[in-house]
Amino acid sequence: MSIIEINNFSQNFGDKLLFEDTSFVLNPGEKIGLTGVNGAGKSTLLKIIMGQVLLDKGTFYKNPRYRIEYLDQHAEVKGEDSIKEYLCGAYKPLFDAEKKLNKINEQLATETNNDKLERLLNQSGDLFEYLTANNFYAIDSEIEKVCAGLGITAFGLDTPVKNLSGGQRAKVMLAKLLLESPDVMVLDEPTNFLDINHIEWLTKFINSSPKAFIIVSHDSHFLNNVVTHICDVDNNKINRYVGNYEECMATKEARRIQHEKNYEQQQREIKKLEDYIARNKARASTANMPHSRERMLNRMDIINPPSEQIKPTFSFKYKDFAGNLVLKVENLVVGYNNDPLLKPISFEVENGDRVAITGFNGIGKSTLLKTIIGELDKISGTVTIAKNIVIGYYQQETDFQLFEGTPLNYVSNFYPKLTEKDIRASLNRSGLNSVHCRKQIKQLSGGEQSKIKICILTLKACNLLILDEPTNHLDVFAIDRLREAIAEFKGTVIFVSHSKPFIKDVATKIIDLEKL
Repeated sequence: MSIIEINNFSQNFGDKLLFEDTSFVLNPGEKIGLTGVNGAGKSTLLKIIMGQVLLDKGTFYKNPRYRIEYLDQHAEVKGEDSIKEYLCGAYKPLFDAEKKLNKINEQLATETNNDKLERLLNQSGDLFEYLTANNFYAIDSEIEKVCAGLGITAFGLDTPVKNLSGGQRAKVMLAKLLLESPDVMVLDEPTNFLDINHIEWLTKFINSSPKAFIIVSHDSHFLNNVVTHICDVDNNKINRYVGNYEECMATKEARRIQHEKNYEQQQREIKKLEDYIARNKARASTANMPHSRERMLNRMDIINPPSEQIKPTFSFKYKDFAGNLVLKVENLVVGYNNDPLLKPISFEVENGDRVAITGFNGIGKSTLLKTIIGELDKISGTVTIAKNIVIGYYQQETDFQLFEGTPLNYVSNFYPKLTEKDIRASLNRSGLNSVHCRKQIKQLSGGEQSKIKICILTLKACNLLILDEPTNHLDVFAIDRLREAIAEFKGTVIFVSHSKPFIKDVATKIIDLEKL
């Protein structure tokens, strides 16, 4: 029996149609990758599955025997709990049972009534069996194993959760969900804040788990290694494929080509019928002949035209630079409040280099970039940037929830001299249509918000791009175009990315902070 069934449903988000007469099903043990371009409706589907959004039309069934939990990376974590205390919350029913067991054991020490004593002994035995069966006495080792796998151990299990960065908090929330081990785990962009080693650990964890997963990710390499099915959101439909990501996308492409052929063939047939009807209706002697062709045309099951997705065309403006050495870093120590994150770093970047900065999450990659551009003060050492270098910086974390306004307003804040027409054209080249431009920025998907940040970057002529996790939230089409735009850029690029394929395709030099 299936765990989730959503049948023949339609759904709008505001005035935008997301789904029309389509269906979704999840069966036990399936690992489904939910794919589609930014804004296709993936997040809305997850909210429907979690009961946060009601269906506009259709039927929804969730098997009550199965527990479903959702990784919401944007949820607030309140309170003073340390990481260890927060993760222990994954085992709350077990800790509650232990408290009950301890209380019963205290009663056993003073109880003299034989009947009550026997009842307490039975309760104590049942609770002990429950705790043992659920591996209660190995909780510490389970927490340590997951924390090591996701790189949480590096920033200390005694650290208060409220003191963590957004990326660190997302990793801790993922760890808690994995420790809770519900029947279905819904993961929305789980690799966004994971480094390569931690993605590999998560891949092994998912592959070895008998549980069902629904995974939204634009990391095609990760999806290819974990999914058993793909549900692709395209043209208001959910198309289900069996196999890994590459196999499913190959099937999708074959279907797309066949659909285009069928559509074009039908359009030619329709044109012939319409021409025949028009010619014969014009002559009195043949006016009755077209009736059969009209009936044929009316009975025809019309094939919808192939969907046209807005694909970005990123292009970075280049400002001339004639020198060779772009950046020189000597014995640089970075950190916060004179507390170093790294040993002293020294390296050089030459004109035209594509430099990937790698290392585990929390090691200091973003801190290094912010120190290079002067956003953070260095603890010691020197950063020498060549004269006439103009930097274009892509920041990993931007809190759009605090901004009241549309993408047009947001871009205008950076470039007040641009006309609305020019801003619309720039946003459109970044993959955002007129509907996106009119929406409140906080209502857009993470990928659409990322395209706004890239749009701002494309409007500035520069010769050094510094990009902090630029592929986060972007769909496959946008990542491909970003890769091409970087290749076409005549300047120098320094970037941080957790995507192994992106690093392989883009980088000409790698600086691994773990090996310095």
